This record gives sequence, C-alpha cells and structure tokens, in this order.
Amino acid sequence: MATEAQIAKSKKKPKFSTRITKRCFRCGRKRAFMRDFDLCRVCFRELANKGEIPGIKKSSW
Repeated sequence: MATEAQIAKSKKKPKFSTRITKRCFRCGRKRAFMRDFDLCRVCFRELANKGEIPGIKKSSW
C-alpha cells in the first residue's frame, strides 16, 4: 500500500515529463499498472473476478 504522501507526490506535476508515475486509483500501487483500466494487477483481478469490469471474463479452455 502506498502512503498518502507518496500518492500526493505522484499527483503533483513533475519537473520533467519522464518522471510521471501512474498509480492505481484504488490502492496507490505504481508497479504492474494497467493504463487501460487505471488499475494495478491485484485490483484488476479482484474486480474482474467479481464481474465489476464490463467486458472482462475469466478465460477457461
């Protein structure tokens, strides 16, 4: 879990554009971030298994 200070720091505009860090809007995690959903892989999996993300379903073959 990211602290409130880390989340606040990542929301500020950085001096250089390459320093932008995207974070999950639910938990604040910055690694394993999916840009299409604005979620980290952990939160994505939780929501997908609950069926709360439209168009996403668990695959099986």
